[in-house]
This record gives sequence, structure tokens and C-alpha cells, in this order.
Amino acid sequence: MTSRFSSILFDLDGTIMDSAPGITATLAYTFETLGLPIPSPAELIAFVGPPLLDSFRDRGGLTAEQAEHALDIYRPQYLRSGVFDATVYPGVAEILRRIHDSGVPLSLATSKPEKPARLILEHYDLLKYFDVVTGASDDEVRSAKADVVAEALIRLTAFGADLSRPVLVGDRSHDVEGAAEHNVPTIFVRWGYGSPAEEAGAIGVANDAHELDALLFSLT
Repeated sequence: MTSRFSSILFDLDGTIMDSAPGITATLAYTFETLGLPIPSPAELIAFVGPPLLDSFRDRGGLTAEQAEHALDIYRPQYLRSGVFDATVYPGVAEILRRIHDSGVPLSLATSKPEKPARLILEHYDLLKYFDVVTGASDDEVRSAKADVVAEALIRLTAFGADLSRPVLVGDRSHDVEGAAEHNVPTIFVRWGYGSPAEEAGAIGVANDAHELDALLFSLT
């Protein structure tokens, strides 16, 4: 079995990890600390995936200054109590291992800052499968998915990866759109937090790890 792709990028939240419990609990704490009404569970789920600074503004209705303050509250609380309140989706660890064993370069490409992203991968014994770990910068200058993908491609190039046939695996429209800005196609996974409408533009859709495996690998 060999991969159809020369390099593979993976989103984290909603793709590798069901990290919503820790994220939404920390978001609720943040809104409560700010003295604001706590959004409904469904509204909080919509925050998961896109850059949080954008979500605080676009979904939470906060000003740019309030969003920065909210992020300052969220981050230490998430590292204290929410970062490991997550589970690996069934079969995903095995796929990451197969990619690693096949020799295809593998990069994380997440809008979560790199520090908690690395902590999560290490905690769940997944860090060893990645050649490159790319996330948002601490100052959120790099947080849009297109910017994260751009940085991941730079790091993969430095690693010596073949970028002739890259692919991103993700679960939200910002994954599809951000990767497309760099001519990277996306495989959309339906077990994450995206809606069916967010699949638009993806080159393939996977309902479970078995289907993702079939999209990533081919018999030779």
C-alpha cells in the first residue's frame, strides 16, 4: 500500500481529536469571566476549529479589543483544565501511524497555537508520527488556515518533502478554503464539527477512518 499523495497535512480539532469538551468548557468560563451571557452548546461548538480570535469577534460579537482580552482569559485556563479533555477519533491514530510508516512526510496544520497542539499530540502518543508540527503563532498573527498551511509548506520544504501532490485532511470550510489558496486539495472528514455545506470544494469525503484510509492509500 502506498499513498496517493506525496505529502499530507492534518488538521487537529475535529479531525484527529474530539477536543470540543475542553474547548467549549473553557469558552463558557471565558464568557462567564467577562460577565457576558454564555452561548448555547451548539453555538459554542461552532467556535471549534476556526481561529478563536476570529470566532470571538464574528460569533461572540466582541470588539477587537474585547476579543484580545477574551483570548487572554481563555488561553491559561485551557492549558490548566481543558487541553486534555479530548479523545482521539476511532482509527485516526492507526492512519497516522500508516502514513509515518509509509515514509510520506506528515505535517500538522492547525489554527490552535503550537504549544497546546504539541502537548495534545505528545499526551496521546501521536507526536512521533509527525515530521512537522505547524499551528497558530502565539500572537495570532499566523492563525488563518491559509497562513498556517503556508507555514506548513515552508517547513515541509525545509524537511525535504516532495510537495508535488500534497493534500490536507480537515473538517471545516476554512480548511478547504485555506488549503485551496495554496493549491492544496482537501479531504473532508464528516466526523468533525463541520456541516455538509462545508464540504464544498473538497476532493473527497470520508465518513470514517476506513473511508479516509481508502482515499489516502492505494493498492500497488
